[in-house]
Amino acid sequence: MNWLQLLSTERPGTGKKNNLQADRSEFEKDTDRIIFSHAFRKLQDKTQVVPLPEQDFVHTRLTHSMEVSSVGRSLGKITGKVLLERHPEISGAGLDVHDFGNIISAACLAHDIGNPPFGHSGENGISIGFKEGELKKWQSYFSEEEWYDLEHFEGNAQGFRILMQKGLQPTAAVLGAFVKYPCTGLLPERDKKKKSQRKFNFFMSEKAAAEDFVQTTGLRAHREGIFSYCRHPLVFLTEAADDICYLIIDLEDAARMKVLSEDRYIELLQPLCGDSLKPEKLRTYPDLNERLGIVRALAIRNLIGDASDVFLQSTAGIAEGRYEHALTDQGRYAEQLKLISDFSIEHIYNSQRVVELQASGFEILPRLTGLFTDAALTACLEKEKLSAKQKNLLRLLPGWRNMAEASPYETTRQVLDFVSGLTDRHALLLHKKLMGVEI
Repeated sequence: MNWLQLLSTERPGTGKKNNLQADRSEFEKDTDRIIFSHAFRKLQDKTQVVPLPEQDFVHTRLTHSMEVSSVGRSLGKITGKVLLERHPEISGAGLDVHDFGNIISAACLAHDIGNPPFGHSGENGISIGFKEGELKKWQSYFSEEEWYDLEHFEGNAQGFRILMQKGLQPTAAVLGAFVKYPCTGLLPERDKKKKSQRKFNFFMSEKAAAEDFVQTTGLRAHREGIFSYCRHPLVFLTEAADDICYLIIDLEDAARMKVLSEDRYIELLQPLCGDSLKPEKLRTYPDLNERLGIVRALAIRNLIGDASDVFLQSTAGIAEGRYEHALTDQGRYAEQLKLISDFSIEHIYNSQRVVELQASGFEILPRLTGLFTDAALTACLEKEKLSAKQKNLLRLLPGWRNMAEASPYETTRQVLDFVSGLTDRHALLLHKKLMGVEI
């Protein structure tokens, strides 16, 4: 494992080498580019757990990503300090502890940037049209790998696609901390027991950029002949930051919305807080939000320390590609986190409002995907058959005039860029308009 290669400031897809000694580091630039991007801003109206929330304190993908970034920065700096001591060549190259924090922070900001509207049901909703709907008539125009991508829309791969657009194109180090599943979609003998192969991060449209990325960082291939690689070490910290935040903060949202009682909330988090949590002192704070926040802060602090310890104890296995676990599954709080996860699945993620959201995703996104994709492919492949309705639909697609010049696969990917980039409310309103329900 070559840390200088893993922490490269090169930007895959651009061929640019960057100066570590600049006043503003390349990793800080990555953070700024992501924050100011249109795709990141749209996360403010994409569901975290509670759909279309009326309360201003319920988390969206945007607030979730910002909190994950904060936790990730702490994880990066804590572990980075030790890695600098273990590997003097890193500091010798001009990197410091703040660079580790900035790398993880930027990756965490982007970790949900490819998610479609309506949560994870949105991924299934986009895929359904290609698996079951009328779009199957176009399948012969696509390679096996391309059609697999379309039948299995993956938010992580869409995120990589977004990041590789001009104007973003993060450093190889930040991409490494972002890419949780360094493989393509259609993967022979996929082993879902491996954490790195449970999903995928690369559509065929970004395979060249992915090849540049793995070459720049020097990621180890699982075996010759398949496009699947061992994870970048820092992605374990990004994943831990996400796990910590969604497990704890989704629970906090549920307590604010009275899905669970304050006492049950404290009972679930007490083992994570340890002796630092004094229930009698907590009761002296009159505001519910403040009480919940104190418990959450104590739990997250201890989880950060625990995940950092597990990471630093596991670097040998990570370096050799043998470590295939989430850090939070291996620490001293793993059992309690499993209890919290099971509770959340039963009482939060399967609550009526969340199930209603999933139903909306399964209804709205297949229809939007089908209508726009069919129109775009007709314009691309059978222009003479283009109907007046389809011509009208094409005018709603950004850059639709250029689609006829692209391949069927790239045309479809551009349609899915549009559909997956819709916010929850925009998708709902657009569907109503196209169905003639609202004008």
